[in-house]
Amino acid sequence: MDYLNTSSEEGFILVGFSDWPHLEPTLFAFISIFYSLTLFGNTVIIILSRLDLRLHTLMYYFLCHLSFLDLCYTASTVPQLLVNLSGLDRTISFGRCVAQLCIVLSLGGTECVLLVTMAIDRYAAVCRPLHYTTIMHPVLCRALVVFSWVGGLVNSLIQTSLVMAMPLCGHQLNHFFCELPVLLKMACEDTGGTEVNLFVARVIILVCPLLLILGSYAHIARAVLNIRSVAGRRKAFGTCASHLIVVAMFYGSAISTYLQPVHRYSEKEGKFLALFYTVITPMLNPLIYTLRNKDVKGALWKVLGRGTDSR
Repeated sequence: MDYLNTSSEEGFILVGFSDWPHLEPTLFAFISIFYSLTLFGNTVIIILSRLDLRLHTLMYYFLCHLSFLDLCYTASTVPQLLVNLSGLDRTISFGRCVAQLCIVLSLGGTECVLLVTMAIDRYAAVCRPLHYTTIMHPVLCRALVVFSWVGGLVNSLIQTSLVMAMPLCGHQLNHFFCELPVLLKMACEDTGGTEVNLFVARVIILVCPLLLILGSYAHIARAVLNIRSVAGRRKAFGTCASHLIVVAMFYGSAISTYLQPVHRYSEKEGKFLALFYTVITPMLNPLIYTLRNKDVKGALWKVLGRGTDSR
């Protein structure tokens, strides 16, 4: 336990990308741009969904929560990454590390459940259009969103407590934030039992939601194939394509990071993979959901038109 007490007092040094000093200025520039676009894109979606009546639908209600989640997720990791890349400060206290791990896992778990809720919404819209308002009742939808946030938090508290209960060796954390597999590799004792418990928690929050999503889209695909008109198929596919892309990006990176044994986890590869799900995916989500969306484009031009008229 001496190692744990020492870590509690002195915290950790985040190695980040210091092994590649020639990359740090380039990464700093690109990540700064991507972070700015993430803040702008997700904030615009939230504002437009509030201002325009055409976007007062369940799909945009869920999308608002996803955008808010992405804002919180990037805020919990990217500013610290930029400070790390600038070389100003590469340290993090033990308390901040615990808080960051808990927040990242909580937001990731929330997104897992929220994406299921959005898949159910698409299933109801495509497969049960006549019963859509009955199935997706506003009270039920609000309850599902609350369950997403609470479920993510509870799962995060379980995983964080399991990891932080172990004694940790050393102070150099070979990542740019407190990532769970890296902390497990720093453990001074055998992690076999802890890994089993963590695996069960991850299956519940990661694999089970993914199976529900795949099941929903299997029914959606069957319903779309039964549509006779080409225009009808395109419209049905268009309502689901953006969500499928986001699901593929999110679950692809999450499974690669969290469902492999700790001894196979590579810190070097993990850092670059983490850039994808902490920086790039939150930036792309607003573009994916709005690029071909006429309602969002119309709402944006309407707001801009108002701004022009008010001058």
